[in-house]
Amino acid sequence: MLADSYGRVATDLRVSLTDRCNLRCTYCMPAEGLDWLPKPELLSAAELARLIRVGVTRLGIREIRFTGGEPLLRRELPEIIAAASELEPRPHTALTTNGIGLRRIAPELARAGLDRVNVSLDTLDAETFHQLARRRRLDDVLDGLAGAADAGLTPVKVNTVLMRDINDHEAPDLLHYCLERGYELRFIEQMPLDAQHGWRRDTMITADEILERLSAHVELTPADAEERGSAPAESFFVDGGPQRVGIIGSVTRPFCGACDRVRLTADGQIRNCLFAREESDLRGPLRDGADDAELAERWRAAVATKMPGHGINDPSFLQPARPMSAIGG
Repeated sequence: MLADSYGRVATDLRVSLTDRCNLRCTYCMPAEGLDWLPKPELLSAAELARLIRVGVTRLGIREIRFTGGEPLLRRELPEIIAAASELEPRPHTALTTNGIGLRRIAPELARAGLDRVNVSLDTLDAETFHQLARRRRLDDVLDGLAGAADAGLTPVKVNTVLMRDINDHEAPDLLHYCLERGYELRFIEQMPLDAQHGWRRDTMITADEILERLSAHVELTPADAEERGSAPAESFFVDGGPQRVGIIGSVTRPFCGACDRVRLTADGQIRNCLFAREESDLRGPLRDGADDAELAERWRAAVATKMPGHGINDPSFLQPARPMSAIGG
């Protein structure tokens, strides 16, 4: 197992397939983009498949979430998903995407074995989308959501980050949009993972504020007080249920004590936390001929050093050098 010294066991693997993205969201990267990883530094599809196999068959990984950057930009995505889905025991597979191009490829991903998707959607207003993402692609994102549902990649989950005086007034509209289409909406507190290091606590919309905004329009009742487990989202029934909305209070309501996640970056580094400042290299040993047993042992040693929490609320907290696009959510 991938156990740390605080009794937590990692069973949920987040795999970043690329650091590249076709949007330039203000809370993630500058308008001109970033210096992308050179292709030789990225794990190949075969290398990714091997490390995923080690994680599933030797280390107890049960869930795999493919992320980026934007994972739909990875040409071998269906091949990578198929390799993971064919493992025994079969892991549950999911994909986090901005939705651009999802309509076209969703049926192929479903055939490859993908179980479901998370799609980022911060606004329903085309001009606000352009302001946030610096691209005019809102219709493509909405079409991607519908395409995922049509392909059976359900439940389709929607991730929304609210920003003060930009899109925070849209919370009720976003909720109703998702409820009408059967999507599961989850609001996420903005985290200090932008490349510009411009995050400020006083501009962040907190979980309490999100609840307050939503409660002015719908009745919310806790849905999983006893069964939440390691799930990052607090879930609430909307108007008595059965439909729900989730709130991920990563900053003000941290859930580190139950965390079961570990991350593999696109260049083969193991990260124990989104906010970790240290990484453990698997790419080097992999390319130097390490066998599966050695890779598994290095992975175990990396997870064993996991800290008790992300430390955002500690005065000594320092934002990690890598932005979200280079880590993978």
